[in-house]
Amino acid sequence: MPNLLKRLELNGFKSFAQKTVLEFPTGITAIVGPNGSGKSNVIDAIRWLLGEREAKNLRGAKAEDLIFAGTPKKARLGQAHASLHFENEKNFFPLEFAEISVSRQVDRDGSNKFFLNKAEIRLKDLIDFFAKVRLGTKGLVVITQGNSDIFVQASPAGRREMLEEMLGLREYQLKKNSSERRLKNTEINLEKVDALIKEILPHLRSLKRQTGRWEKREALADELHNLENQFFGHQWRELGDKISGIEKEIGVHREELKIFEKEKDAADEYLKKVEASRPAEREEMAGIKKELNEVLEKRSQFQKELGRLEARLEIYQKKPGDVSVPATKLVEFIEKARTRLEKTLDAEIESLRDVIRELMREIDVLFSAGEKEDMALPQDLKSGLAELEKNLAGLDGEISALRLKEETLGKNQEDFYRLFKKAAAGIEAAKDKIEKWENKNQERLFEKERLELRLSELKRQIEQAGRKPEEFNKVMHSEIPQSESFSSFEKRIFKLRGDLAGIGEVDEALLKEARETEERHNFLERQFEDLGKAKNDLRQLIEELSDKIRNEFMEALGKINEEFDTFFRLMFDGGRAKLKIVGQGSSIKGQVKAKGAEENKESNVAAEEEAEKEEKEVEEGIEISVNLPRKKIHSLETLSGGERSLVGIAALFALISVSPPPFLVLDEVDAALDSRNSRRFGEMLKEFSKKTQFIVVTHNRAVMETANVLYGVTLNEDGTSKILSLKLE
Repeated sequence: MPNLLKRLELNGFKSFAQKTVLEFPTGITAIVGPNGSGKSNVIDAIRWLLGEREAKNLRGAKAEDLIFAGTPKKARLGQAHASLHFENEKNFFPLEFAEISVSRQVDRDGSNKFFLNKAEIRLKDLIDFFAKVRLGTKGLVVITQGNSDIFVQASPAGRREMLEEMLGLREYQLKKNSSERRLKNTEINLEKVDALIKEILPHLRSLKRQTGRWEKREALADELHNLENQFFGHQWRELGDKISGIEKEIGVHREELKIFEKEKDAADEYLKKVEASRPAEREEMAGIKKELNEVLEKRSQFQKELGRLEARLEIYQKKPGDVSVPATKLVEFIEKARTRLEKTLDAEIESLRDVIRELMREIDVLFSAGEKEDMALPQDLKSGLAELEKNLAGLDGEISALRLKEETLGKNQEDFYRLFKKAAAGIEAAKDKIEKWENKNQERLFEKERLELRLSELKRQIEQAGRKPEEFNKVMHSEIPQSESFSSFEKRIFKLRGDLAGIGEVDEALLKEARETEERHNFLERQFEDLGKAKNDLRQLIEELSDKIRNEFMEALGKINEEFDTFFRLMFDGGRAKLKIVGQGSSIKGQVKAKGAEENKESNVAAEEEAEKEEKEVEEGIEISVNLPRKKIHSLETLSGGERSLVGIAALFALISVSPPPFLVLDEVDAALDSRNSRRFGEMLKEFSKKTQFIVVTHNRAVMETANVLYGVTLNEDGTSKILSLKLE
């Protein structure tokens, strides 16, 4: 059994001055009490919370009448507040909440506020919210006091609206109504835009004639601008890239210079270490020179001694008969030996020993020959020669030692000069690298300077063209087409400049006006096109909604008629009843459309508008046809009040049989029923309560006996309503 409506909270609403809470269980809740106690105020509150706009439908003249007006014992209140709480565990409402609350409040100034789960919303939002779940105020969910025959008394269009609400078609009808309003506004806007376009078009044509050549100028200026972007942009980017490349190359090669300078510093340090080893060798060389001087001194002494011996030999030779040919030869040999000895000592001391030995051999030979010839030398000459041989032998030892030192010194000198040469070569190599780097770097600097001069010249050309060099920092790099040379490209630029100069200056004000007028015209054209598309879309949507409403309505109407006839015969013990559609507005519209199709566009639009107008006037509605048993009555106007109530109840039960609502609120709809029909009414409530929750205001005992909970409403001494509850087993 459904239990959608959980509770109602009232505070300051009509006679309920204090906060009052009514819990609604599953099944039937009956509200009873004497007249004037405030029973119907509970029903009014529910209807108000479902989105009722009109105070008169709540038994009031204005919104202020819904607020507790006060009594002689209790002051009036300044605000009325009410809340309905719904069960939503089965997602009956399209919200992800287990419980839904709807609240509404009104102040004495007539202002209303609406809340959905404590979030403030608009009345339209509230109506749309309930329309989606078939709980709007236009249907038969709430039947207020004295309106048990509301369905019977309603107009054909009103009956159709009630049926649509009960069948869940109200949501589509609201969308259709909204779409129709939007369509009407769209058509009005379409006419306005069309009028504006027609007004602006002649002026736009006049402006275009005046600005035609300037438009050509703008095209030429754009072409020139693009060509300059290519021509200057290519060179600007190319020179910039080359300069950047050289600067980058210089930066990279600076690291090479640091390496070369480190190599040179290392070579200088190595040379210093080599030169540091030279002082010791120099001292050693000085010692050797000193010894050589001493040897030379001895050589001088030996020369003197030889001179003395030669003098004696010369004297000895002058003595007659004392000297033979060998003696003469001896003198010659000695002279030769002296000469050779001097030359040898001057050239090379090492060969002195061999010279002396050779000399001694020759002297021995001569002396041997003299002995044979009895020519002996004087004793002192022999002694001198012997002494000379001895001295020369000593000199030979000294020369050997000196030669050994000389060899050692020569080897050391060779090592020193080899290391010195290596160090010097290292320095020269480093210097050579640095020199080559500096030459190469100078070339780079010259090239950079050359490129910067070209860039300066390019800047001058750009500025002469009325452009700023900074523009080309943002221009995308574009190549000159390979089929064109720089000179041909430049010629095209000069030609365009000449063409622009021939056109002359532009009247900017007139050109601006033309441009703005054209933009306005284009905007209106787009707006006209959008509005036309929106109009077609809205027409299509309205047609689809109309078809959906009609199809579902017609399908449900057949079922409702079967149930209506059944409940009618049950309530009246016979007879027949039927709901019929009247006012075929769609056929009238179709006839007008067919007629308008043969005319031009403007008359066709007028025909459609006329069709819509006539359709509104002859809108489809629902007519009730009844045939009471044993009476020749076919018109509702001839029915009594009780009979109209029975017809209304039969129609109500037929509706809820086909489309059971989650709950129904009935305010004394059984007031006109006799005891027999009251029992039938109670039995039908009991049966339908399996699918629908009922809140019923009644004085009928038969109806009270079907209730699950009974609320009694009484008046306190201060004139405010009070609720008493009783749960029935």
